[in-house]
Amino acid sequence: MRRLEDEEMLFIYQKKTDPYFNLAAEEYILEEKTGDAFLLWRNGPSVIIGKNQNAYAELHLPFVQENEICVARRLTGGGAVFHDLGNVNFTFITDAPEQGEIDFEHFTAPMIEALKGFGVQAALGGRNDILANGRKVSGNAQCVHHTRDGRKRLLHHGTLLFSADMSRLSGSLKVNREKMKAKGIQSVESRVANIRDLPEYIGPDTVEGFLEALISSAAALYGPAREYTPGETAAIQKIADNKFSTWEWIFGQSREYSVCREKRFDFGTVSVSLDADQGIIRQAAFSGDYFGVRDTADLAQRLVGCRLEAQDLSAALAGCEAYIYGSTNTELVNLILGR
Repeated sequence: MRRLEDEEMLFIYQKKTDPYFNLAAEEYILEEKTGDAFLLWRNGPSVIIGKNQNAYAELHLPFVQENEICVARRLTGGGAVFHDLGNVNFTFITDAPEQGEIDFEHFTAPMIEALKGFGVQAALGGRNDILANGRKVSGNAQCVHHTRDGRKRLLHHGTLLFSADMSRLSGSLKVNREKMKAKGIQSVESRVANIRDLPEYIGPDTVEGFLEALISSAAALYGPAREYTPGETAAIQKIADNKFSTWEWIFGQSREYSVCREKRFDFGTVSVSLDADQGIIRQAAFSGDYFGVRDTADLAQRLVGCRLEAQDLSAALAGCEAYIYGSTNTELVNLILGR
């Protein structure tokens, strides 16, 4: 592992494996701390959906419920991922650059360097994956967070699949066939791999040993890891209880609409859902595995009151790239109109 920056960094290793607590901890660091932070953590069996996703569309809920798999929603965009104790998660938090752009290369570089220390020749692939031998060993997501006191903070987090249960991973998620087709792959199992199973991997056999090696490597750069203090723990738990574990946060953003259209673009899958009356949009929502530095709920609200006509929609969607990174006005207009 190499340093991300030359400045001091808060390094926290959290042993708690509650996904609601761990996701709340990221929001706590974003809001309450200044400077840079690096977090290592694990979750018990859970499916973590992206901020912009429809939970009902992304998950096999009967499988999830029968297997007592927790469902949670994170602050960042991107696709749904499966976590268990065989998966190590990492988080970088820092002040956002003025331009507020998405930059996966910068934040995956330290983890790629760390994997090289285990003999794994990994590289950033696609939008946001770390690949080894052409297979995904890490998925990453990122967002710009606007704090209550007006600061812009950047959150980047990712997974490191070490010994995850692949059967539960594939059973939990509904795979978007257009996405799979675009990537030229046939199944979840064929595109992901556990680090421990890679032929070039040299390192501990257990996830605990792998995690300890990561902690030692990070500590050499950032100083000793610490856990959250009792006061921090109480504050984080309050956020978990009031937001991240609630039905309103996890499922309340997923509803039915009279018209739903979806398309796979190079920058991700985008679904648009509309209720319209006499050609006027009354309600709208975007969902998908895209990224952005602004909340697409605000972009959808701009559509309310618009006619289903290209000129009106184009005006309402001005600056859409800040909400759906990589998108163009024309692409979204054509999606809404079913072209």
